[in-house]
Amino acid sequence: MSRSWLIVPLLLLYLLDLGGVGFISTDEPRYASIGREMARSGDWVTPRLDGAGWFEKPPLLYWMTATGNVARLPDEWAARLPVALLSLAFLLLFFYFVAREFSTKTAIAAVTILATSAGWLAYSFSALTDLPMSAMLGAAMLITLFENKKWSGFAAGALLGLAVLAKAFVPLVLFAPVFLIARRKRVAIAIGCLAVAAPWHVLCFLRNGHAFWDEYFWRQQFSRFFTTERQHVHGWWYYLPVLLVGLFPWTLLAALLARRATYIDARMRYLGVWLIYGLAFFSASQNKLAGYLLPLMPGLALLLAVALERENEKSKIAPWLLAASTALLIVLPTLAGALPDAMNSGIGRTHVNFVLGVPFLLAMALFAGSVWWLSWSGKPSLAMLAGAMAVLFGVAYLKGEAFPELDDRISARGFWRTHRTAAAAACIDNVGRAWEYGLNYYAERPFHACAPGETPRIVVVDGRLTVER
Repeated sequence: MSRSWLIVPLLLLYLLDLGGVGFISTDEPRYASIGREMARSGDWVTPRLDGAGWFEKPPLLYWMTATGNVARLPDEWAARLPVALLSLAFLLLFFYFVAREFSTKTAIAAVTILATSAGWLAYSFSALTDLPMSAMLGAAMLITLFENKKWSGFAAGALLGLAVLAKAFVPLVLFAPVFLIARRKRVAIAIGCLAVAAPWHVLCFLRNGHAFWDEYFWRQQFSRFFTTERQHVHGWWYYLPVLLVGLFPWTLLAALLARRATYIDARMRYLGVWLIYGLAFFSASQNKLAGYLLPLMPGLALLLAVALERENEKSKIAPWLLAASTALLIVLPTLAGALPDAMNSGIGRTHVNFVLGVPFLLAMALFAGSVWWLSWSGKPSLAMLAGAMAVLFGVAYLKGEAFPELDDRISARGFWRTHRTAAAAACIDNVGRAWEYGLNYYAERPFHACAPGETPRIVVVDGRLTVER
C-alpha cells in the first residue's frame, strides 16, 4: 500500500502556525534581517546586518530566507517555511533509503522518532542554521552509504558542499568517517563538495579580504572550538542530558541502546561508533550549544528503530516502552506554562507549576493505551503512527497555549505591534541582544543606544519591553 498519505500529518505538524510567534532568541531575528537585506540589495555574496558585513556563518540560510522574501512571504514565513520544507524533504529521503535498505516497518519507526522528537521539531520550526546543515549532511551520508549509481558520489559531494554552506566546516568533520569508507566515491565526493562550496568562499574573500576570513574561520571555527571566547561553556557531560531531552517523548527508548541485539547488524555497529565519535567531537569543544547535536539525530533515530524491531522479535518490552513514551506527553501543559519564563530567565530560575489538565490527560491516556494495544497486537507501524498522532495533538496544544504568551513576552513583535508609534523615535537602554535584534528587524532599522537623559527610551521592566518618556 502506498505510504504517500503520511505526508499529510507531517505537513500539519511542521507547517502549523509557523507565524504564530515572532522571531525569538538572538539568532532568529538577526539571520532573518540578513536574509531580508540580501533580497533587497541583490547582493547574494556578502551577508550584511544593518549594512555592515556579517561573516559569522556561511550563506545557505540567508539564501533560503532571501528566497522567501523574494516570494513576498510574510516575515516569519519567509524565514521559517524554507527550513520546514527542507526538513520535510529530508524526512522523505530518510524514509526512502531506510525502507529500501532495511524495511518499511523500520523506516516508519525511524522517521516517526526523528520527525516527532522535540529537538528535530524545534529546529525545523526555527530560522537557524542547524537544521539546514543537518539535513544536507544526513542526505550526503545516506547517498554515500546506500546509493551505488554512477552519479551518487557527485550528488553526495554536492550535498556535503551545501552542508558546508549551511554551517562551515563542522559537517566535514562529521562526514570524515563516512568518507574513509567511501572508497570509489572519494574523488567524486571531493569534486562535488568543492564545486558547490568553494565558489562562495572565494568570491566572499575576494570582495571582503581578510576581514571575512579572520571572522569566519579564526573566530567562528577555530576560536569557538578551542577557546572560551564565545561564552557557551559547559561541562563535558552537557550533551548527555541534551540528547535525552532532544529525543522527547522517545527518551525512554534510549534504554534499548544498551541491548546487545541492537548491534547484531554490522551497519548498526558502525552507526553506533559514528554517534560516539560525533558526541565526543562536540563534547571536546570549549563552546557547547544544544543545536550542535542535531546532525546526530537521524542516525540515532535509525539505531533506535532497529533496536525496537529487534525487541519486537524477541520480547514484549517494546509495547510498554512505546506506551510510556507516549504517556510522557502529559507534561506538555506544564511545559506550556513554564516555557515563557524559561526562555526569559533561564531554566534554573523558572518556577514550575505542575499542570495536569483533565481533558488533555485523558486524551494522552487514550493515545498511550492505543499505542500499547497496537504494539502488543503485532502492529508496530500502526503503534508508531498512533504515537505520532499523539505528538501532533500535543504540539497543536502547546502552540495554542504558549505562542500568544511568547509573542507578548519573548518576541519583540508583540511589543512593536502595540507600541510602534511611541517607540518609533526611541533609543534602547540595555535591553539585551535578543531584544535589540528583534526590534531592529521589526522596525527595519537599527536602534541606537540611549545617551544620558535621552527620551523616549525602550527599556526592560519585569522581563518585558516598555517605553519610558
